[in-house]
Amino acid sequence: MNYLNIQDEKLLPVVVELNTLLADYHIYYQKLRNFHWNVLGENFFDLHNKFEELYTDARIKIDEIAERILTLRYHPMSKFSDYLEISALKEVSSLISDREMVAEILNDHKLLLNQMRIVINKAEKATDEGTVDLIGAYIRELEKASWMLDSWSKKKSEHLNSAIIE
Repeated sequence: MNYLNIQDEKLLPVVVELNTLLADYHIYYQKLRNFHWNVLGENFFDLHNKFEELYTDARIKIDEIAERILTLRYHPMSKFSDYLEISALKEVSSLISDREMVAEILNDHKLLLNQMRIVINKAEKATDEGTVDLIGAYIRELEKASWMLDSWSKKKSEHLNSAIIE
């Protein structure tokens, strides 16, 4: 029985892109764990805690994405070798500075946001409102996390765009 009332041929592109997002989130999660364990320097306490907050959130999203794929009546990918093969995110050494770690995470956020937009595009074409709703919330949350990390990495002399308020 198809309780979703959405044709399989419309759902398959959504599932493919959700599996790609699942792969991306697994690489992102492990990178955050790596940075959490290996961050050094004067920013240790701030970043150690922030990386833990981010990987805890990523772990929840991994489960939700896999469960969404199951809800759509498909099996989620589950082999790390497959994740490494299809993810746009790449592993990185832990022997980098705290600022390089933040820059790496911000770059991953760009890639994750891009993949999320692809998922939403496919889900809208399939009239899969459940996936659109789920991923739309992820976009909002990741954009906020990106803003915070970007603000942390700025010099005190840098300012936001003030053209609108002047």
